[in-house]
This record gives sequence, structure tokens and C-alpha cells, in this order.
Amino acid sequence: MAFGWIDEQASARRRAGLVRTLRPRPADSPLLDLASNDYLGLAHHPEIIEGAAGAARTWGGGATGSRLVTGTTELHGELERELAAFCGFEAALVFSSGYAANLAAVTALAPHGSLVVSDAGNHASLIDGCRLARGTTQVVGHADPDAVRKALGAAEGPAIAVSDTVFSVDGDAAPLTGLAAACRAHGAGLVVDDAHGLGVLGDGGRGAPWAAGLAGAPDVVVTVTLSKSLGSQGGAVLGPAKVIDHLVNAARTFIFDTGLAPAATGAALAALRLLRREPERAARAREVARALHTRLTASGHEAVRPDAAVVSVRAPSPDQAVRWAADCRAAGLAVGCFRPPSVPDGVSRLRLTARADLTEAQIDRAVGIIGDTRP
Repeated sequence: MAFGWIDEQASARRRAGLVRTLRPRPADSPLLDLASNDYLGLAHHPEIIEGAAGAARTWGGGATGSRLVTGTTELHGELERELAAFCGFEAALVFSSGYAANLAAVTALAPHGSLVVSDAGNHASLIDGCRLARGTTQVVGHADPDAVRKALGAAEGPAIAVSDTVFSVDGDAAPLTGLAAACRAHGAGLVVDDAHGLGVLGDGGRGAPWAAGLAGAPDVVVTVTLSKSLGSQGGAVLGPAKVIDHLVNAARTFIFDTGLAPAATGAALAALRLLRREPERAARAREVARALHTRLTASGHEAVRPDAAVVSVRAPSPDQAVRWAADCRAAGLAVGCFRPPSVPDGVSRLRLTARADLTEAQIDRAVGIIGDTRP
């Protein structure tokens, strides 16, 4: 029977406690939100909403085509220029999603005969980019510059190392200076995904590469998402102008995908401008993350020390993680629930988002609910 194998896989997921379901949220959810990626609390900010609405009124509901046909508006150009300047890079290119940006960067910069050295803890979008690239991929240990150096030393021809700057599961930061040194020792490029660093790390939220002194380096390419700290949707690649020009001509997720919708473009631009005016939001997000970690560990939870705005709390099993998250929700708190295969080490977790707009009372309430519902 066609697709009969799906039933077998569905049964296996149920037995393992790994069934995932969609849960549409209302516009006025009463839950305290520690599950989204809205690190700076901008998704519902009036300026960001007006940025989206104004762009839609001016440019329409959609981009109308791929970026190379009709999908590039003057607004896209403004966002690219301001984003590159803010993060300290020569040029930027906006995509319809952060996922598409990662696929573009990895596949376009890893031609046939090249080597891609990929961190074992990388996000699925980087992993998929490696799978689609025409080069050979070698996966190395998590956050291990020496392993990257060794892999690059055995390579011939072009090579890149690929890593998240902040890993989405535990919220730990990559050793960017060590990775850059390993790449430079062998003439390789460094491609990093700063999805969880932009808006949180670096001077005023300029990102992890800025904090590591790598912003604008000719051998560093950075991808970002507009859907986390900037409260919008979409992604971008930042780097040397020649790399961005190459992506325009070679990246399939740019050439063949419809451009980012004007509303999302306008919202991201408004958020970027607001962050420039209010750089303290980045420091506040980190402060909230540290407070969550301190109070959770003081209460006996096994929580990973956050390097940015992600706080990970270990759960005993996939089933118990699901139940724990559900009990938190019933008590008024939304938290993320990460289980295999989303976690590379097989350990299930609650994943908490530290938002810059959380109050001390809300932090205490969240920690209390997590403790009261602990399995």
C-alpha cells in the first residue's frame, strides 16, 4: 500500500514518546511566554507592528517574485545595508528564512572537491546545507577547535568550517576565536550561524562575531535570522561583498525562492532601528538568562549555564519532558520541550527563552511553576 510505511513510523514514534503535534495559539494568549525566540520582546512592539503594516500598505502583501525578478524592493536594500553596517560586515543578503540563508551559505561556499567541517551540535539547517553541498562533509566533536584544525590539516582544496555561534539546545557559545584560528592556519573560511547571538551578544546586540572580534573579517561569513531578536521573519547572510555577489549568482535558495514579504522586511528594519536606539535590551536579555539559571539551580534543577539567552533544564525522559511542559502550560507558563531527534545527545530538556522584557516577578513565577510541576 502506498505510504504504508508511515503507519509503522507513527507507531514507533508513539512507543518512544516522540509524537509531535501542532498547537495553534490565540492572539491574546494568557500564558507567560518562555517558549518563543522573541529574545528582546519586540514581536508585539508597536513600532515593529507599524513597520510591518506600513511596508504592507506601501509594497503590498507579497514580494511578488524571486529576488532576481520582481522580489527585490527598495526596502530590502535598506534592510541589507543597515544590517551589514550594524553587524560590522561589508554586505548582506536577505532571504525568506534563516533556514534558507543557511542552506545558501553552506551549499554555495562548498563546491565539488571542497571540505566542510561541521560541528556535531549544529542546527538542522546547517546539517541539511552540508548534505546538499557538493563538497565532502566531516563532522567533528562539539565546540572543539583542535578537531577542526586536524580535519582541515588533512584536506586538499577549498575548505570551510561550519558552526552555530550559540547552540540552540543548551545555549552554549562556540569558541569562535579558536575556530577562526584553526581555519586561518589552513586558509579555510569560517561560516557561522548567529541566529541566537544577534540582538543578545556583542556591543548593543551586534552579535557573537562582533564580540569575538571577527566582524568584517574577509574569511568569515555569518548567517542570521530576523525571526528571533528582531521579532519578524526571514534570514540574511553577512560577509565580504564578493561572497554576497557569489550568493546572488549561485545560491539556489536565493535564486529560486520568492523574496521576503514586505511586511516582514519592514518589521525587521523597524526592530533593527529600535535596537540601535535601545542597546540596553541586549544586556537585559543576558541578565534575565543568568537570573533564570541562578534561581533554577538554587532550586535543585539541572540547568545549563547560559552563554546567551537560552536556558536549558534537563528532564528525566522524553515522556516526562512532554508531561512537564504540559503541566507548566496548565499552570500558565509556556516552555519549549526538546526531545530526540532534536537534541544531538539524546537528553530531553525544557528550553526556556530569556526575554529582555521579563520582570523580576515574572522570572520568580516561572521558576516557581517549573519547580511545582517537576516530574
